[in-house]
Amino acid sequence: MQRRAAWSGSSPPDLSKHEMGGRHWQGKADPFGVVAASLVSQLSDQQKMSESPLSWLRGVYLPPALHPLNKTLVKGGKWKDVDSTQEKRRSFLRDFCKKYNSRKKLQTHLVHLVSRIYVEDRHKVLYCEVPKAGCSNWKRVLMVLNGFAASAHNISHDDVHYGKHLRKLDSYDLKEIYTRLNTYTKAIFVRDPVERLVSAFRDKFEHPNSYYHPVFGKAIIKKYRHNANEEALKTGSGVKFKEFVQYLLDSHRPIGMDIHWEQVSKLCYPCLINYDFIGKFETLEEDASYFLQLVGAPAELKFPKFKDRHSSDERTSAEVVRQYLKELSKEERQLIYDFYYLDYLMFNYTSPIV
Repeated sequence: MQRRAAWSGSSPPDLSKHEMGGRHWQGKADPFGVVAASLVSQLSDQQKMSESPLSWLRGVYLPPALHPLNKTLVKGGKWKDVDSTQEKRRSFLRDFCKKYNSRKKLQTHLVHLVSRIYVEDRHKVLYCEVPKAGCSNWKRVLMVLNGFAASAHNISHDDVHYGKHLRKLDSYDLKEIYTRLNTYTKAIFVRDPVERLVSAFRDKFEHPNSYYHPVFGKAIIKKYRHNANEEALKTGSGVKFKEFVQYLLDSHRPIGMDIHWEQVSKLCYPCLINYDFIGKFETLEEDASYFLQLVGAPAELKFPKFKDRHSSDERTSAEVVRQYLKELSKEERQLIYDFYYLDYLMFNYTSPIV
């Protein structure tokens, strides 16, 4: 990824000023074009030739039209402010995509785009999973809506993440995928990118973990820790935040990316999929309540407030993030923000001062 641009004191040119605050990325290149080109380049010429014409979205002009939300199921007048914020977020993302998308027609593999999207057929909901932005509890809600559980509070962590209750959109055939994309309410919930990154690090590396320590931890310690002792190299436990950041920013990283710290722009493709609802972790409770009204969820269903794991730990807040960033150099902090610049731009997050 190119990291030569810098944060400036103004918003991207010509973008709407609502919800703006602080400094934003001002890049010279077309940032979405990089994502689109990368996506297409992942498919070999042989794959493209062997695919049926129906398996491709051909000649798609981006971005798609912004459709009005169906608010017929919303009751009462208390949602006026939340609704106004929602419309601003939708318009902001639409305007960003219009300004920064390539205006050329793209060939994009549809199944790849929808691989992180969960389906709830009863209430016609599509939810794109963004880890560390309330996704565990959102999957619990989907399970209740689908009739797999009576209450979100009775669903274990293992059932949420390893059970086979929920289907992803890429498990349907192409016609069914396309129909759902055009008729269901598509939702995405996001979080401040660096806060999400710190939350992922705390969850995966500061607690015993039978997957992330031996798979990611060992590789990170081996490459980035000088004079690592035998125990650390053997177990992969005790990764420091600075080492984790070195791995993240390394174009030749010793092990691939993971969905818990992958950019939202690469998980959910917000400029290719026209999301109807954009929720934020920072306003999760009110956004979730409004969304459940929109889709006609049972009145007794409330979005869970409990922490999925490590419930005794302090939640990852802006103050907690500041403490972790103190371990990094100014250049490393800048490079993290650069790494997530599309996520900052798309969802109008204020970049922290380096």
